[in-house]
Amino acid sequence: MTQNRPLTPVYPALSRSYPADFTVSEQYKASLPDLQNGPASLIVGARTAIQHVGISNFRLPIRYHTKDGGEIVLETSVTGTVSLDADRKGINMSRIMRSFYAHAEKQFSLGVLAAAVHDYKEHLDAFDARIQMRLSYPMRVDSLRSGLSGWQYYDIAMELVDQAGQRQRILHFDYVYSSTCPCSLELSEHARESRAQLATPHSQRSIARISVVMQGEDKLWFEDMVALCRRAVATETQVMVKREDEQAFAELNAANPIFVEDAVRAFAQQLLADPRIGDFRIVASHQESLHSHDAVSLLTEGPTFAQVSLDPMTFAGLRA
Repeated sequence: MTQNRPLTPVYPALSRSYPADFTVSEQYKASLPDLQNGPASLIVGARTAIQHVGISNFRLPIRYHTKDGGEIVLETSVTGTVSLDADRKGINMSRIMRSFYAHAEKQFSLGVLAAAVHDYKEHLDAFDARIQMRLSYPMRVDSLRSGLSGWQYYDIAMELVDQAGQRQRILHFDYVYSSTCPCSLELSEHARESRAQLATPHSQRSIARISVVMQGEDKLWFEDMVALCRRAVATETQVMVKREDEQAFAELNAANPIFVEDAVRAFAQQLLADPRIGDFRIVASHQESLHSHDAVSLLTEGPTFAQVSLDPMTFAGLRA
């Protein structure tokens, strides 16, 4: 008994050489398949809206203004996402990269963000769009007593969120400092006074990640965030250190002992006093030399950063 089977298509012999001289015509381009922008019938899984879809860690040089009137070009890591309606298959992700290249050479930081967000929403036909640019910002820092100076690098992210027709400018800033335990300091002094026993308090490298909503017309400079953090917690880690600087740093720590609870409240006091700052979040981690675990704290102000659940990497992602 015979069985009818569909005939297998016969393909010509395929070339194994790269066609360097092949050119793409408009007609050929129009014939290329485009599954990303295909019909809703191609959607895999639940037909639900997606809040964020896009690219992460796309890198390119971006120009930034400095507070002293200069400018600096820094390698910047870009994350760009848009919302996707439930009945749409996908987005054209290369448009996100093209939007950045179209504006990166003509504008500075926030201007690039604003122009790229506009392009996202227009070209990708999305309701919401979000862009974040991460960079490491260098500042020259003087030593405490020796007269030396060196480059301190600050991890910063700038974010523009366009959601439901409203835009928010958000700045994320990492500040690394030394924290001397007040309890350990007092116990060490007690041992010295009561038993003439030499003892040293424990200190540790610590980090705060401060996220703020920028508001108003006055610019919040990166340098302003550095100054704000130093006013709150004076014991920023040092770059260039000779013996006299190391002694000075020990004295500075002894003059500013601080628990992690103290740290977030000290930062909050400075943030609340700055009219350029609206809602904020402070996540701090004191990476203890006494314990095998860290001391952590989280403080938020306003609805932007309010949260019920903690991402498992909220504190684990803070490494000083």
